[in-house]
Amino acid sequence: MRERVKSLRTARVLISNDDGINAPGLKMLERVMVKLAGEVWVVAPETEQSAASHSLTLRQPLRIR
Repeated sequence: MRERVKSLRTARVLISNDDGINAPGLKMLERVMVKLAGEVWVVAPETEQSAASHSLTLRQPLRIR
């Protein structure tokens, strides 16, 4: 039987979406998780990219901020 998780302080959490980095839900989730988890990473497109899951980036650079 698995042990129950008592704390997320040692967890590394990755939050992502396709609505863009400035989406209100993303910022809210980040605020909540920063209080609970040891390490929180947010990865999201600069602008809204819904329905683009099968697209490829060939001619435009990918930037990390």
